[in-house]
Amino acid sequence: MTSVEARPEAALPAIAPARAPSQRYRAVWRWHFYAGLFVAPVLLVLAVTGSIYLFKEPFEEWRYQDVRTLAEPVAAARPLSEQVAAAQKALPGSAVMSVIPPPSPERTTRVILQGADTGPWAQGISVYVDPGTAAVVGQIDDGATFMRVVRTIHGDLMSGTVGDRIVEIAACWALILVATGTYLWWSGRRGRPKAPRSGRGRLRRLHILVGLGAGAAVVFLVISGLPWSGVWGDGLQQIQDRTGSTTPSADDFPHTSTPPLSGDLSANPDAKVPWAAERLPVPESGGHGAHGSGGGVLQPGAVPVETALAAARPAITACAECEVKVLLPDGPTGVYTIVADPRRDPSDARTLHVDQYSGKVLVSYGWAEYGTMAKLVEQGVALHEGRRYGPANLVVMLGACLALITLVVTGVWMWWKRRPRGRAGAPARPTDRRTAYGVMVIMALLGLLFPLAGVSMVAVLLLDWLVLRRVPALARIVG
Repeated sequence: MTSVEARPEAALPAIAPARAPSQRYRAVWRWHFYAGLFVAPVLLVLAVTGSIYLFKEPFEEWRYQDVRTLAEPVAAARPLSEQVAAAQKALPGSAVMSVIPPPSPERTTRVILQGADTGPWAQGISVYVDPGTAAVVGQIDDGATFMRVVRTIHGDLMSGTVGDRIVEIAACWALILVATGTYLWWSGRRGRPKAPRSGRGRLRRLHILVGLGAGAAVVFLVISGLPWSGVWGDGLQQIQDRTGSTTPSADDFPHTSTPPLSGDLSANPDAKVPWAAERLPVPESGGHGAHGSGGGVLQPGAVPVETALAAARPAITACAECEVKVLLPDGPTGVYTIVADPRRDPSDARTLHVDQYSGKVLVSYGWAEYGTMAKLVEQGVALHEGRRYGPANLVVMLGACLALITLVVTGVWMWWKRRPRGRAGAPARPTDRRTAYGVMVIMALLGLLFPLAGVSMVAVLLLDWLVLRRVPALARIVG
């Protein structure tokens, strides 16, 4: 529960619990108070943007139906290579990032071309082509869409690496807030009088009920989102690599291709391979043709896009709800990368690499090659995005987001209504050092589990010890 409720000592119940529990309660409450107060703005932003992003697919289907949907279904489609050429004419000089064939006869082909930004994870420009006539229907800058902005705010507060670290700190502290809030409720439910039927009492009851009812969903929401974070996510990936619980073993792929698919697919914004497989090496094409330019320009002797896709089709036809994406080879040793990205069940995902000269499938891997940790992460991601079990999954995740918003708002509201004038109104420090040290040991263990939260704990303790306690004016304000 993200409570930042505070009350002066005079407001404590007349019959206090025993000394040790009271001291422990005070120590936990103080951590809960300051943590909630400091991370509340970030958690509010994450919850609001997350609840909006859950509706990305239906929103974009409605918003871009004019370029994604045809008035009449196509009876006979033109070759994919011809459609790609038409898209390139719309933006001369732009490299082809990927091709998404139409999933049904009434849909357009989506060709994603390189945009103005060429850095890692840069978004491209989607050019939509009528498969029947190879005529361009329209184009959209994927980096400027509404949902892309929402996703950027949700992921890094539109502040790059610094924003990513702030988001990770707030997410980790959300878990600590749930843990400390649960302790405060459990230890105080018998020793405190029943909340009065006043505005503050109703806020407190709402805060407690929402925290108890949705605490588990909030914890899952945070943990399932941490694999995307910079520090914790990288650490989890390293654990997977060391324990062999990723997919599949890198020993199966001794060779790597030339840029941009160099070594792995993690920096390719358009690959959309499963999270657990992003860092797997990419094989090379054999029978190299003459050296030429990359950037989506096929080499002399390379097979066309439709041939590479046809070679991969038998392995991906089982996934009826998969979006199929084809990445063109880059350079003379590059490969076609074909990704089947399922909407719901991650076990339907499959990634294939096809030799650009022979059209032979070099590598094909899917759920059977995933390790246990990799499977857990993939299922967690699908649940986090509200798509694993359809509308029911979406409603649960939306409820978790709304619960987090409620916890933040009620917690800050309680603090605002009860704070003393000119002071933060924080719970008093515990006078029993042994109790304080015991709570700090537990917090330290949580800090080891969530490194950025641990760093922020040390920073807060140093600030309290070196500054707040030594400056009388600040000591009076913060308590």
